[in-house]
Amino acid sequence: MGEIFEVRSFDAAGRIGELTVPRAGLTVETPALLPVVNPHIGTIDPADLASEFGVEMLITNSYILNRSDDLRDRVLSEGVHTLLDFPGVIMTDSGSFQLAEYGDIEVTTEEILQFQRDIGSDIGTPVDIPTPPDVSRAQANEELQTTQERLKTAERVGQKMDSEMLITAPVQGSTQLDLREQAARHAYQTKLDVYPVGGVVPLLNAYRYADMVDVVAAAKRGLGVDAPVHLFGAGHPMMLALAVALGCDVFDSAAYAIYARDDRYLTVRGTEHLDDLAYFPCSCSICTNHTPDEIRRCDDETREELLARHNLHVTFAELRRVKQAIRRGNLLELVDARARGHPKLLDGYRTLFDHSEQLERSDPVSKDAVFHVSSECVRRPEVMRHHSRLERLSVDGDVLLSEGGVNEAFDETWRVVPPFGPFPRSLSETYPLTVEVPERMSRKSYEMAADGIRALVETNPDTSFTLAHREWPKSALTRLPNAVAVTELS
Repeated sequence: MGEIFEVRSFDAAGRIGELTVPRAGLTVETPALLPVVNPHIGTIDPADLASEFGVEMLITNSYILNRSDDLRDRVLSEGVHTLLDFPGVIMTDSGSFQLAEYGDIEVTTEEILQFQRDIGSDIGTPVDIPTPPDVSRAQANEELQTTQERLKTAERVGQKMDSEMLITAPVQGSTQLDLREQAARHAYQTKLDVYPVGGVVPLLNAYRYADMVDVVAAAKRGLGVDAPVHLFGAGHPMMLALAVALGCDVFDSAAYAIYARDDRYLTVRGTEHLDDLAYFPCSCSICTNHTPDEIRRCDDETREELLARHNLHVTFAELRRVKQAIRRGNLLELVDARARGHPKLLDGYRTLFDHSEQLERSDPVSKDAVFHVSSECVRRPEVMRHHSRLERLSVDGDVLLSEGGVNEAFDETWRVVPPFGPFPRSLSETYPLTVEVPERMSRKSYEMAADGIRALVETNPDTSFTLAHREWPKSALTRLPNAVAVTELS
């Protein structure tokens, strides 16, 4: 695993990495988006995906190819790269989607992996059981056992095949979070290579982003840092930043084409219908060269292609924006901005911080200044880390904790900045205490600062503390230990 995936940069649990694909002889930068290509329905030519959009990797369905009277012999003869005319990495799905939709498929894991190997797939997939959300624990556990047996088969087949094809180890378990973690731990212990979190499409279709966050976080707890994580079926630009912040590295999207067939237009704030648009809020080549009226007047095939191209442009633009945010260290600010686009996405963002301790393990200890832009920021990993460090700091004498200046009447004067709380003045120019805060702070920010003061006081019970504050709300002041004297600055 460590030989094929290497992380270059972290922010929260988001990372920029390099996935080496031996059979293709290529290395793909992650986060990576894989457009889904239907071998029978070509909305956009795969060669254009590479030349126009810079796509390094795509995914197609080997089960469809295997069952096709028109394409099976041809793809076995020519290979999947020649069939699709695509120069990059090709990943193939196994038919698990069809299994979820129709209840049964006529192929085994061993047969489909051998077929994927024979057609030249670079990354193959076994036939797992994509258990839907909210099923009984008994069903989730039974289907997980079947998936794990198939992973054993995939291991055996992989070792037997004379091929450098990578093989995925899907992580299932429905919405049973302990089963997801257990499944991920089992998958990570195999000799397989890439770890898709499966069975989440129903959650995404229902805008259940909070549940999606919990499912992915549980899976990540069972995987090592060198495990490339694929979030199956997640390709809408509005949720990419959130999914990357959780630690997902690879995404596949059929949304660009499926939505286009229904005249739907993707944006980073959600989905619009073409009929509702008087102006295009995008600067891609499709939107700058056409008006909504012009595209509405196109024939069905042309309209679908133009919308699909826009949908891909906006999705890849967001992916580049996410990567730059990781480089700058402000990915969580981008997630915060995207969360304002939909109430359910905001639920997902808030749930993300239920896992702050998990995010903190990979979050860099130094980066650009934190921007405190909403009440959700009080639970960011940086705040949690600072509070844990307060429990290790010792200070003696009579100490002023002040939002103002130094007072020589005290032995020491520490600064207080919500939501972080107190810190020695010598650390004022040290990340994350260079935080940029608004003048009108949320109540939660003051309450979190008070919790930081409590942590410091409890670690130093023999020290005398005074808080000099500017109009802190009563809800924050009541969280202070009784031993802290309080004075309000004019």
